Amino acid sequence: MQERKIGSLSVSPTGLGAMNISFGYGPADEEASEQLLLEALNVGITFFDTAHMYGAGHNETFLGKVLSSHRDKFVLATKCGLSPDGISGRPDVIRKQCETSLKRLNTDVIDLYYLHRVDPEVPIEESVGTMANLVKEGKVRELGLSEVCCATIERAQSEYALAAVQSEYSLWSRTPESGVLDLCRKLDITFVPFSPLGRGFLAGSSKSVDELADNDLRCTIARPRFEPDAFAKNQALLVEFGEIAKDNECTMAQLALAWLLAIEDETLVPIPGTRNIQHMKDNAASANIALSESTVAALDALINESTVTGTRYTADRMLQTDSERDVSAQ
Repeated sequence: MQERKIGSLSVSPTGLGAMNISFGYGPADEEASEQLLLEALNVGITFFDTAHMYGAGHNETFLGKVLSSHRDKFVLATKCGLSPDGISGRPDVIRKQCETSLKRLNTDVIDLYYLHRVDPEVPIEESVGTMANLVKEGKVRELGLSEVCCATIERAQSEYALAAVQSEYSLWSRTPESGVLDLCRKLDITFVPFSPLGRGFLAGSSKSVDELADNDLRCTIARPRFEPDAFAKNQALLVEFGEIAKDNECTMAQLALAWLLAIEDETLVPIPGTRNIQHMKDNAASANIALSESTVAALDALINESTVTGTRYTADRMLQTDSERDVSAQ
């Protein structure tokens, strides 16, 4: 795979989001998850994403157990500022979570350290300033922010140069197009889309809330698009989407990822998550799919915020999400 840059780091064109091994989509089989992580290395994935929050520590601990002996083969990203107790960007919390993450991950340094969510009670400069000190101390290599608006990025950037910004971005979640993508390009910040497959929807594997466990993210914070009526309308979009995938001799998931990889000229590094080894391999292979300009345009018109039914989060979560400030300002 041709590598992409995140600050001083070089990574594969697609990474692996590890969250669903521990959190958000019901229980996972640990033996299968271990095989998944090791096979991801074998197929050339060199960027793994986790967080202090995921599974109340299980995710970081599991990655540390499975991958620490291969530490020189991949770039490791994790996040601070969010825990089961809530959001906190206070310096003491950030420091404590960093030390905890280092121990869980069984590593001496975190390659890319994100502030998971902005704490409205703490100036972003204060949170990022603390994270910058962790870089100076050799505990962290590069810094990033997650789910932030343009104003927050600019304020943070004035404190310390960011390597990455992470937010939800896919054909059906276009919030970053309200300014963040352009700003990241201007400031030479790599953009990392999470949920690039629309929580499985764009892969054709999602179900409506009637068929999911109550603690599934698609039944909680991401519920609106998976309500039965909305889900049925959204499913109709996949008929033509599936035909375009067939025309390009790829899976629907690969098509969604190839769209992301095509539109930003190597400035995006999506991190699809999966528990299925074959799906992981297919996702990694999406970097080898070249879409024509007409196909990119057709996909852009077919699935977007105007054609999708329902918001990406519940109303209260939308109000609390810093990245949505760019949308509401327009």
